[in-house]
Amino acid sequence: MPSVQIAIGGYFQERQIEAARSYYGRPENAGFCPPGLAKKGTGCLPPGQAKKWRIGTPLPAGVIYYDVPRSVVVTLGVPPSGYKYVRVASDILLIALGTSMVIDAMEDLVR
Repeated sequence: MPSVQIAIGGYFQERQIEAARSYYGRPENAGFCPPGLAKKGTGCLPPGQAKKWRIGTPLPAGVIYYDVPRSVVVTLGVPPSGYKYVRVASDILLIALGTSMVIDAMEDLVR
């Protein structure tokens, strides 16, 4: 159980979103996406894999997520106790440890 309660969808502030967009907007941090997937606008996910998560529900089994780079965590601020940041495709999510409940999200950071 997380030690701090955060309102669903009420964590990320505009300054955090801008910092993340700035980081992922740089070509060296955007990652490689094949041209065919890039033009689909699905965050470089293959067909059928886009947006399988929703705020207020646990991350479904099988959704692949990655740690957020330390330099981004520093700009976002350390997540509250009982939570962590993860990246799913071109989105950064704040999830609760243990339950993987999606608390808040910054979507479509790589365009």
